[in-house]
Amino acid sequence: MGKGGGCVPSKKNARDSAGGSTSNAPIAVEENAHADNPADLQIQGMVSQPVAKLKIFIVFYSMYGHVEGLARRMKKGVDGVEGVEGVLYRVAETLPDEVLEKMRAPPKDDRIPEITAAEMAAADGILFGFPTRYGCMAAQMKAFFDSTGQLWKEQKLAGKPAGFFVSTGTQCGGQETTAWTAITQLAHHGMLFVPIGYTFGTGMFKMDSVRGGSPYGAGVFAGDGARAPSETELALAEHQGKYMAVVVKRLART
Repeated sequence: MGKGGGCVPSKKNARDSAGGSTSNAPIAVEENAHADNPADLQIQGMVSQPVAKLKIFIVFYSMYGHVEGLARRMKKGVDGVEGVEGVLYRVAETLPDEVLEKMRAPPKDDRIPEITAAEMAAADGILFGFPTRYGCMAAQMKAFFDSTGQLWKEQKLAGKPAGFFVSTGTQCGGQETTAWTAITQLAHHGMLFVPIGYTFGTGMFKMDSVRGGSPYGAGVFAGDGARAPSETELALAEHQGKYMAVVVKRLART
């Protein structure tokens, strides 16, 4: 067999054979034997360093818990895609406690941290959730976007995929216009808007019950605040999380 065509026994193994040894123990490779070979170094790095999961931040504002319910189910969808992890964040409240108390808003879940604008630069994709106020995003979310000036200046969010999910009080309260008007925020940052279209399949055509959501993203009808998200609305949120995770993975491969 020509050079390099097969396994060549080491001198040590030859000596062992001459001495009658029948040991088949593998030959130990010196730690730095291939230190000068870039390909070997690359392989060693791939083996020794675990691959970090892609992060999709689910950033939301929720006064009565409807948007938060969608956000939690959305995280389940993201986490269901291998190699991707959903991270829940809330934006800061702008109303004083006494006003929230009069509005009978429940307390916030302290286990979900508030996000700062600078932290968004670490995300591989972002899903923004918020209730509507006269067909546009709530002031709390708008205040958060207004705090992202430095990210805009440095173009830290450019090219990142993003999507929306919303809540409205009524069926004609802005499920679509709230997303339309929010797209301007993404455009100025150079972000990539990822709508869900009709990828939810037959669930998008259900007419047997009241259902929030649109081709722009998941949604929930809150009514007077007492109505909880339906299973169909939650399933759409889970689908959106999974859909975004798949898109982020595809973009990460390019």
